[in-house]
Amino acid sequence: MAATQEIYLLHLALFFIGILSNASATVFTLQNSCSYTIWPGTLSGNGAAVLGDGGFALPPGATIQLPAPPGWSGRFWARTGCNFDGAGNGKCTTGDCGGALKCTGGGAPPVSLVEFTIGSGDAAKDFYDVSLVDGYNVGLGVRPSGGSGDCQYAGCVADVNGDCPKELQVIDGGGAVVACRSACAAFNKPEFCCTGDHATPETCAPTQYSEIFKNACPTAYSYAYDDLTSTCTCTGSDYLITFCPTT
Repeated sequence: MAATQEIYLLHLALFFIGILSNASATVFTLQNSCSYTIWPGTLSGNGAAVLGDGGFALPPGATIQLPAPPGWSGRFWARTGCNFDGAGNGKCTTGDCGGALKCTGGGAPPVSLVEFTIGSGDAAKDFYDVSLVDGYNVGLGVRPSGGSGDCQYAGCVADVNGDCPKELQVIDGGGAVVACRSACAAFNKPEFCCTGDHATPETCAPTQYSEIFKNACPTAYSYAYDDLTSTCTCTGSDYLITFCPTT
């Protein structure tokens, strides 16, 4: 009888641990508001849990919820124009991650990113941002819910591809602009990449190209040192991540 009681108590303890774990998890809801299927990619940092197996298909209008443990850090992005076989091998027109459905690395630029570092305690702040430092492929927005603090909306609602300078454009086989490269990727010069003699905030200023991104998307990172208006914080929140958000 004692052994049976111990097993019962163990199961009960595990049950409550599970409840507490789920209660403290941050829930990311990914929503596809694009008119076409996208294949979100996920990348976890610092050995954190891999969310959504690294990547999956998300049809128009669909949503998926991905819980993340305290202390999780990583990024999400959209892949477009993908074609995968039954084994998950294939290629995407934008945001490809090594020809695999389930990403083990980041998306190939140009790609719009949302980045998170989740607090590891009840009162610890989450840090998040939308980044166009690696260029732009689709619109992206992040809306916190249920948290406290500044908790501002961050994102890029504008169609940057429609206003992308010719020298930054990525064209598909049909002649359509499917992505807009960063000036760093296009020209590989220190003043655009914030490297070499331009590797500090004091020596790497906005350029005519980064200002195109910033004017279109004021709350998104436009270049490496665009911290002041682009890093957001919130405490104890869940997050809605919308691809192709509308105003």
